[in-house]
Amino acid sequence: MTPAELAEVVLAAAHAVFDERGLDRAALPAQTTVERPRNPDHGDYASTLALQLSKKVGVPPRELASALADQLGRAPGVKSVEIAGPGFLNIRLDAGAAGQLAKVIVEAGPAYGRSDTLAGQRINLEFVSANPTGPVHIGGVRWAAVGDALSRLLRATGADVGTEYYFNDAGSQIDRFARSLLAAAKGEPAPEDGYGGAYIAEIAAEVVKRRPDVLNLPEDAAQEVFRVEGVQLMFSEIKSSLRDFGVEFDTYFNEKDLHDRGELEKALLRLREHGHVFESEGATWLRTTDFGDDKDRVLRKSNGEWTYFAADCAYYLDKRERGFERVVIMLGADHHGYIGRMKAMAACFGDDPARNLEILIGQLVNLLRDGAPVRMSKRAGTVVTLEDLVDAIGVDASRYALARYSSDSPIDIDVELWTRATRDNPVYYVQYVAARTASVGRNAAEAGLTRGDAADFRAELLVHEKENDLLKALAEFPAVVASAAELRGPHLVARYLERLAGAYHRFYDNCRILPRGDEEVTDLHRARLWLNDATRTVIANGLHLLGVSAPERM
Repeated sequence: MTPAELAEVVLAAAHAVFDERGLDRAALPAQTTVERPRNPDHGDYASTLALQLSKKVGVPPRELASALADQLGRAPGVKSVEIAGPGFLNIRLDAGAAGQLAKVIVEAGPAYGRSDTLAGQRINLEFVSANPTGPVHIGGVRWAAVGDALSRLLRATGADVGTEYYFNDAGSQIDRFARSLLAAAKGEPAPEDGYGGAYIAEIAAEVVKRRPDVLNLPEDAAQEVFRVEGVQLMFSEIKSSLRDFGVEFDTYFNEKDLHDRGELEKALLRLREHGHVFESEGATWLRTTDFGDDKDRVLRKSNGEWTYFAADCAYYLDKRERGFERVVIMLGADHHGYIGRMKAMAACFGDDPARNLEILIGQLVNLLRDGAPVRMSKRAGTVVTLEDLVDAIGVDASRYALARYSSDSPIDIDVELWTRATRDNPVYYVQYVAARTASVGRNAAEAGLTRGDAADFRAELLVHEKENDLLKALAEFPAVVASAAELRGPHLVARYLERLAGAYHRFYDNCRILPRGDEEVTDLHRARLWLNDATRTVIANGLHLLGVSAPERM
């Protein structure tokens, strides 16, 4: 019996109690939930339904809980029900009902853990969006791992998600990039406000290879060639690096297109229509202080140039007009000050900032080697890049390490820890279960042991304490996925997988799955094989949500 099925049983019991007592069924919820008690001695699951309904129907909570307990105690699969405190229901399942979960999981396969809790939500999820002036640095890599995992979680819970990379190919930083490339091609030092690093020389050389005549052009024309060709080369490299990291976007959106299509003028007109635009000192402003911003923001400077904020406004409007009800933007720690102005901007468009715009801030990441921070990339010169991290610990460990912590916490990634083939390496600890469960399956096949037909599964044989603990852990997965999606926290999945791995290791150490030598295959062996395979399913499903592989061998 799954937690969702038990919740339905609890609600059915409530319907029966209400009918017996002549209580108004309108007070009953459409659905309810059950939870795992913190103390396993209190039972398999707990329900607070009696407490929730007591005031509505004017019945003391313990009295209502007692009536519910009587009804639940007669339900198939329920072993016992105890009343605790003011009216908590602590429920124990019989072994057969609890063990059936293994079959449910195996038969569901990749679908186990998925739900429709966010069905109907259309979400635009923008992450990474690093400027095309250099390789993706380690802070952007964090958003690549977390953002991609979050997109998987949102889709697994029914949301319609569009992932997006905003490509800043307009503005002063691109001009500095082009001047840096031109200087490198000429063998000159980088401009004072330019970009350095070996990658600049590499890209400059590639531009010259493509356009051998470029250094013979007038400086303005040469700089334009380096701008167009260099940005294209840099962004191609960024996309390739992210692809190798397992991250693909539904949309790569060019800032320049907003300018070329007149989208900034359109956004300005819309904001004027809402009455929040004013002119001052020759510039055009948005009165964001009306909605809590610390100061009003310039949209167009007195010299006629658009500001970055004007492009932000146009880009937000574009997303909303493409039908996305909720716009989620992931930004680095240095963008914390953007939250107020962006929320105010959404309100200036007539939107509800709490419903239509969500901004997530990610904290800093340090890569440690021999206990000391790695400060610079050999290639980028000033920062640690995606390639540096992957070269140091690999894709799987990188993605897991970055997604394992709440994004609002700074993290240190220790190269020695994350490359260690021991249980203190979290990704190894979890992937080892994936490999061990696969190995058990292979060894079972060699021994002539199969799960057998589902109809012959003897769930009631799974009575060992460690079997029960493992079943309880497996049952948590759908709720963990739903919570991780709702709270924007892929780290909840990682931490769950580590708890599940621990439960499996204890089960494996205490409960023999395969027969020894010439020992006869029994229904208990088959039941435990179902449980082994259910664990592999959940481990694989959870790792997939993090974009991490579930190896069959290690």
